[in-house]
Amino acid sequence: MSPVEPASKSTESKHESVVRSAGVVSAAIFLSRITGLVREIAMARLFGAGQVYDAFLLGFRIPNLTRDLFAEGALSSAFVPIFTRYLTTKGKRDAAELSDLVATALIIVVGSMCVLGMIFSSQLVHLLAPGFADVPGKFPLAVHLTRMMFPFLLLVALAAQAMGVLNACNQFGVPALSSTFFNIGSLGFGLVLGFLVGPRLGFSPIEGMAYGVVIGGAWQLLWQVPSLVRAGFAFRPRINLAHPGLRNIMELMGPAIVGNASVQVNVMVNTNFASSITDAAGHVINGPVSWLGYAFRFMQLPLGLFGVAIASATLPSISRSAAVGNMKEFRSTLAKSVGMIFFLTIPSSIGLAVLGDSMIAAVYQGGRFRAYDTHQTALALACYSIGLAGYGAIKVLAPALYALNDARTPMLVSLASILINAAAASTMVKLAGLGHAGLALSTSMVALFSSIVLFDVIRRRIGGIQGRTLAGSFLKISAASVLMGAVCALSSHWIGHWAGLSRLARIADLAISVPLGLIVFYGAAKLFHLPEIESARRALIVPLARRLGFIHVKI
Repeated sequence: MSPVEPASKSTESKHESVVRSAGVVSAAIFLSRITGLVREIAMARLFGAGQVYDAFLLGFRIPNLTRDLFAEGALSSAFVPIFTRYLTTKGKRDAAELSDLVATALIIVVGSMCVLGMIFSSQLVHLLAPGFADVPGKFPLAVHLTRMMFPFLLLVALAAQAMGVLNACNQFGVPALSSTFFNIGSLGFGLVLGFLVGPRLGFSPIEGMAYGVVIGGAWQLLWQVPSLVRAGFAFRPRINLAHPGLRNIMELMGPAIVGNASVQVNVMVNTNFASSITDAAGHVINGPVSWLGYAFRFMQLPLGLFGVAIASATLPSISRSAAVGNMKEFRSTLAKSVGMIFFLTIPSSIGLAVLGDSMIAAVYQGGRFRAYDTHQTALALACYSIGLAGYGAIKVLAPALYALNDARTPMLVSLASILINAAAASTMVKLAGLGHAGLALSTSMVALFSSIVLFDVIRRRIGGIQGRTLAGSFLKISAASVLMGAVCALSSHWIGHWAGLSRLARIADLAISVPLGLIVFYGAAKLFHLPEIESARRALIVPLARRLGFIHVKI
């Protein structure tokens, strides 16, 4: 054990603390994803997968790209390690000053970006979805909605910074729940403004939903303010560009934005291709942008539950280890977090691919969302799911390099992945003729490429990440997942044969096949003696049983 490691806390107990924190974040994110799913269901039923929702989705995606970069990417990766170092080595007063400086800088810089984005919305829409101009009325609607939703960018950037402060203080539940308040606020206010108030004031339902997005972003920020105040981090405007902590964060932020952008930028590039997909007669198809959007949103459930949750809990822990020079603890925590990513995402990806049609039908199908839309969305989901383990691993591996003050490597990997995706997407759409499914597949391939390269780089940088153990776990998890997928496929086929393809039959399929798959995977994982099961049991199940009073129950 390293001499700088506190004697009172072993590496194993620290990992269990990370898993417990990840469990808290996962539970909060689950609620967030469920409310987000309710929001998506409402949008699917009200607007379908055609022209109006294509325009709304693009208008929301432009500022939302920055949300993903800030909330789960660059800001956390650059801010949390430096803030944690200040909090650990200098104390709360200096950390609070740094927090104020960062928040003030965000208001100035991101606020200016919002103004510029609103001014140049037309150019942005043309750049990202040139095919919209070929459909009468689609391009101006997308420009108008983009302009309306751009202020959301500043609100969510401040909310992300608040999340980083609270996570560094080992408070995970409140910031993880903030997205739930966005979903509730954006849907609730959107419905009221779009369908009750809107007709009286002269704006359309889709404009009301755009206003709801901005109000939801404000609610997401305000929800965290009381916790910040109680923790001693009430905001006070400060400007000091010479502050070493701020300069360090700014030095990391530029490369970190690029380093965390690959998946989201690739989605935007694919939106460009999707907006121009044509049918056999050469006419632009309405729907590919929406199919990809619904599928990617659906995949956010396991990615948020597992990838984001584990990454959020891991980053403060490894940042503290790096701050005091305890690299043994750093390696161990990172390796176990990557193993847990594999354990949770690989079976999820197979489940999404096998049961995707039933999942999409049970959740979205109805109203203007037809059976044809269900199948096309499920096809995109299956292709996205191939890269789920890669997406999750990136969430952990890239911030680990930032904790080591290395933002250059993730940036270079990200730039390479963007170029590879553009070439792959163009090939699959134009040459292979795979349409929107090829675009989803290219995104997954790039995520896997990026995760493998990042893993190899950090393995060399820190002298190994328990590679043999992880390789063994990966093979065992994959084998258990394949067995689970085969059982789910047989179960789903049998239920479809006897019950048909109605929405009720799809729900029955999920009600039977999902629990059956979980039982098979758990049994196979126990048979293969996967250590991740024991880690989850000690960190999550046993403490929960004790809290519920089942202290003497053997689990």
